[in-house]
Amino acid sequence: MNQESPQVLACVRQFGIQLSATRRGARLARLLAVEQLRAWELEPISEPTAHIVAELATNAVTHGRVPGRDFRLALTATAATLRIEVTDTRADRMPVLGGAEPTDSAESGRGLVIVEALADRWGVVAGPVPRKTVWAEIGFGASG
Repeated sequence: MNQESPQVLACVRQFGIQLSATRRGARLARLLAVEQLRAWELEPISEPTAHIVAELATNAVTHGRVPGRDFRLALTATAATLRIEVTDTRADRMPVLGGAEPTDSAESGRGLVIVEALADRWGVVAGPVPRKTVWAEIGFGASG
């Protein structure tokens, strides 16, 4: 029998929920994210997380909405990072790294600038068709 040293497994906490692609769904995403962080005892990052979730969920509802299709919020916490993911069903409307949402509206562009300012890193992943996932990560050290 092989007598290797025991491996320490990192604690990974996950939360996911599918929500209606409405303003109410976006608001609920923010509230549920904050409550989940409270349950995980990660309150110090709840304020920036709430802003990031609000912006990504609002973008999913505004720019990624397809009638009859929902969006998904996922949170994954490790010892050092919180990853926020919002998935919608409009992979044909990809956000542009650097802060601009895919629209001609003069009101656009601010949301991802906020995400970029609050997150340590963020990006977008296409697929599986017809979906895309916009993600952001916040680091908080080993004390989380």
